[in-house]
Amino acid sequence: MCGVLVLPFAIVGLLFGIFKEKATKFLAGFNSFSESEQALYDRAAISRDIRNQCYIWSALMLVGTILSYAITTYMAIPTFIIWFILFFKDTHIDVHKAFDKYLIK
Repeated sequence: MCGVLVLPFAIVGLLFGIFKEKATKFLAGFNSFSESEQALYDRAAISRDIRNQCYIWSALMLVGTILSYAITTYMAIPTFIIWFILFFKDTHIDVHKAFDKYLIK
């Protein structure tokens, strides 16, 4: 299962790297803001962070895949636990709280 997720995470990271600020319209929550409200946020920083997250997740899943083949298939379990921790660390229920660190000051 780790191997299946390597490519999608890498592709999403690549898309955010190529399209930069324009890719932020695909973010859940951010696209629900009005245009005037979106202008208050640093779209380049948002895109850069999403790109980096996806690359980290892709690399993590690649390592999990390699370890699963080399050692035991049970290595996928700690890989997914680490991914869940990384994922939920940056997940917020409140949309405004999720993007607070990107407000232009």
